[in-house]
Amino acid sequence: MSKVITRTVQAQLITRPPATRPLAPALRYETDDPLAVRIVFPAEISLDGAEVAWAFSRDLLTEGLRGPAGEGDVHICPCGQERTVIELHAGEGVAVLEFRAADLGAFLRRTYDLVPAGAETALLDLEEGFAALLRGV
Repeated sequence: MSKVITRTVQAQLITRPPATRPLAPALRYETDDPLAVRIVFPAEISLDGAEVAWAFSRDLLTEGLRGPAGEGDVHICPCGQERTVIELHAGEGVAVLEFRAADLGAFLRRTYDLVPAGAETALLDLEEGFAALLRGV
């Protein structure tokens, strides 16, 4: 049975420095997908009125709290000792979000309490994953 950790946090969408817009996205971790974390944005702030979730590696978030990390669509970087910036790159542009580092750290600690580092693969159902891939062929 899957276990889920969800934590709503305060963030700032940086629109044009120094302009910001407050947001309250949720951080989500699911044992069904133990290698990933998600930032879930409420429907009322999306362009099409639907909830938007960005999934990326839990390791990336861990690394990004210590120093610049990420390639591709998600980049994470500390901004001083109290803030962390997450950049989400999409075809429509880049969203730059600023979080309290303590909020991200507390969320990560809860995920590692639930599934310790290195134990993720024991939760993956690789046979079902391969079967699903083959069904799609």
